[in-house]
Amino acid sequence: MGAIERNGYIFEPEYSVIEQNGAVHVYRNGQFIEELKFTFQGEYPELDLIEQLVADYCRSNGI
Repeated sequence: MGAIERNGYIFEPEYSVIEQNGAVHVYRNGQFIEELKFTFQGEYPELDLIEQLVADYCRSNGI
């Protein structure tokens, strides 16, 4: 699962299968902006979960 780019923002997901949690790190112009934490079940987070986190962040921040 790689980084997602939206209107100059970069969203980099990372996760831990052992702990069943993860985060999407938000960057703009190389600067860290925020960390979006999430939990999941199974061997890895579903791509739809990551896409929805990014979409919700963009919508709520006018991106």
